[in-house]
Amino acid sequence: MATNGADQQNQAGRHQEVGHKSLLQSDALYQYILETSVYPREPESMKELREVTAKHPWNIMTTSADEGQFLNMLLKLINAKNTMEIGVFTGYSLLATALAIPDDGKILAMDINRENYDLGRPIIEKAGVAHKIDFREGPALPVLDQLVEDEKNHGSYDFIFVDADKDNYINYHKRLIDLVKVGGLIGYDNTLWNGSVVAPPDAPLRKYVRYYRDFVLELNKALAADPRIEICMLPVGDGITLCRRIK
Repeated sequence: MATNGADQQNQAGRHQEVGHKSLLQSDALYQYILETSVYPREPESMKELREVTAKHPWNIMTTSADEGQFLNMLLKLINAKNTMEIGVFTGYSLLATALAIPDDGKILAMDINRENYDLGRPIIEKAGVAHKIDFREGPALPVLDQLVEDEKNHGSYDFIFVDADKDNYINYHKRLIDLVKVGGLIGYDNTLWNGSVVAPPDAPLRKYVRYYRDFVLELNKALAADPRIEICMLPVGDGITLCRRIK
């Protein structure tokens, strides 16, 4: 059915960023999920870190509370022990992971900005899980290249979560597929990218959303065609695609 100019303008407007990271059309429904399912079960340390992060000028970068809950349960379901996180920010998803894995579990966490991580680190330490985290400041690709060079690292990770620079997602995937074990999971965050993946070309998107959209679209296409993985794209948070390595 054809649409007129007003309809197209309304459609484009719906693709602008919303105040939260959910893609649900109803703010009230998203709030219901938070208040009914997420907040009553959110660990006190995660609540504290979420509230501290909310005051940060870049708070839009944080993992949403519903996605944090999802990751925490997912890691328990797959009995993850050796994990990796690329893109940490203040550490909300990192804390969700640290609380989920066993006491002798490990997380290799990488981010170009230690200052943001240091904001959440006291809360992570108070939660008693800081010993599980090996934080590396700087770009992730050189670290990944070093890991790939040593074959003992191949297939050694149970779970890897990627929430960093979208223009490098493809480059990350080329390396991570060797590092995650067969049967293990890689989670790519923001794969629906504010809904912009279906926005019309003339949609009034913010500059950074428009810039990274093509990289997200490229990743989604590549993951769908990769025979080494099974995939599941979920509308949790800003979209997360789970990749289960099968060979």
